Amino acid sequence: MSKIYTIGIGPGDQTQMTPQAVEALKASDTIVGYNHYFEYIGHLTEGKETICTGMKKELDRAKSAFVEVEKGKTVSVISSGDSGVYGMAPLLFEMKEERASDVEIEVIPGISAMFAAAARMGAPLGHDFCSISMSDLLTPWERIEKRIKAAAEADFVTAVYNPVSKGRFWQLMRFREIFLQFRSPLTCVCIGRNVGRVDENLSFVTLEELDASMADMFSLVMVGNSQTRMINDCMVTPRGYYNQNEKEVSSPGRQIMNESFRNILKELDVEHQPLDHTWVALHCIHTTADFGMNDLIEIRNDMVSRLHKAFCSEKPPVIVTDVSMVTRGFRRAILERFGIEVKCYLDDDRVKELASNKNITRTQAGIRLAVEEHPDALFAFGNAPTALIELVKLIRNGKAYPAGVVAAPVGFVNVRESKWQMKFGCPDVPAVIVKGRKGGSNVAATIVNAILSWDDAQAMHPGEGL
Repeated sequence: MSKIYTIGIGPGDQTQMTPQAVEALKASDTIVGYNHYFEYIGHLTEGKETICTGMKKELDRAKSAFVEVEKGKTVSVISSGDSGVYGMAPLLFEMKEERASDVEIEVIPGISAMFAAAARMGAPLGHDFCSISMSDLLTPWERIEKRIKAAAEADFVTAVYNPVSKGRFWQLMRFREIFLQFRSPLTCVCIGRNVGRVDENLSFVTLEELDASMADMFSLVMVGNSQTRMINDCMVTPRGYYNQNEKEVSSPGRQIMNESFRNILKELDVEHQPLDHTWVALHCIHTTADFGMNDLIEIRNDMVSRLHKAFCSEKPPVIVTDVSMVTRGFRRAILERFGIEVKCYLDDDRVKELASNKNITRTQAGIRLAVEEHPDALFAFGNAPTALIELVKLIRNGKAYPAGVVAAPVGFVNVRESKWQMKFGCPDVPAVIVKGRKGGSNVAATIVNAILSWDDAQAMHPGEGL
C-alpha cells in the first residue's frame, strides 16, 4: 500500500541518520525535499524520482507528495533534524485533513538540531528545556516575545532556532535583552554552526557576550539555565544529583544568599558593567536591600582582582578597620583559610593617650598607629570619615602605601569630602569607594567579603564561610 514517510534525516552526518530512516528511503519510489538536503542523502536516491524545491516552498513539497502518493507511489518527504521539530510532519497531517485523504502518513524520527548540537557542546539539556524559533514568518513577533520571556523567567535551558538571517538581524539581540532581565550576564551560551557537518564550529560565550554577528541560519544557539556551567570545556546543566550533597554541605546561610543573588539579578541591569562591579554591588545590595548601591560603587585600579591575588599569596596583607564593628562582618572561615590577620586599633591602650595628646579623634589615632605597624595593609572604613582623611594624609606624605582601601564611611559630616580626598588625592591606590553619604560597617565588611570570595564570581555562587 502506498504511503507517505515524513523523515528526519538528522543534522547532515550520515552516521547520525537512523537505520529506520535509511530503510524508509530505500522503500520509497519518490523522495521530496528542499534541494540542499539532497546533498546528504545522495547515496540513497539512485534509481528514484526526486522532487526538489527551494526555500519557503514547504506547501509545494507537501502537495507534490500527495500527488505522487495518489498515483500509487510510496513517497518520502525529508526534513533536516526531526521532521516533527520545525519540519514537514505537521504540515503533511494538516494537508491530509484538508484533502480528506485516507493516505497513511508515518513519521520517522530523526536527531534534531538541538540534540545533535547538545551532544557536541557537552550536556546542556540535562534539565528542563525548551526551543524557540526567532523566525516570525509564520508566528507574530509579539507571541515569540511572550515565549522568550516565559522561558527566561522560568529558567529553562533554551535552544534558539533560526537565530539570524539577512532580514532577521535584530531578533536575537532582542532575545538577549529579554533574557538579561532574568538571567545572569555570565549565563553559559554556545553557538553551534553546521553541527554534524564537515565545517562544524562551536563558540562558547556568556549571555552578555552574545552578539548576532556570531550566528546565521546554519546556527543553533544554546542558552543555559542558572545552573549551567562549563566543565572541562563542555557546557553542562546538572540534573541535580550532586545538588543533594551540596545542600548537605552548604550552610543554610549560603543557600539563602545564593537565592538572594538570583532574585537581585532579576531586577538589576548589569549588562554593561564589569563583573567585579557586579560582584561587589550584589554583596552590597544583599546587605542593605538598597538597589541604589549599584550606582554608588566605584572600583579603582583593579582593586578586587589585585587584592584577591594578594590574599592568595604566601604573605597576605593585614586588614585594618576603623571600628571593631567592621571586623564582625568578615567571614572568619575565609580569613582563616587565607591566613589573614585582622586588626582594629580603636581599643588599643595607646589610642586614648595619643588622641588626647594630639587633640584628634580616637579613630584618627588608631590609623596613625596602624600605619606605623602595617603601612601596606588593606584599610577598610565603615564608620569614621576622619580616619579615612587621616589615611589619605599619611599616603600623600609617603608614610602609608596600602594594598588597597575600602572607603565606605557613613554619615553627614565630612563623609563625601573624605571619599573625594581618597579618589582625587590618591589616584594610584587600589580602592573601592562607596560614593556619597552612604556606607557603614556592614557595607565595608561585605565589600571585603566580596574581594575574599572573588573566585566564586564566575559561577555566581556567593556565601562561602557563612
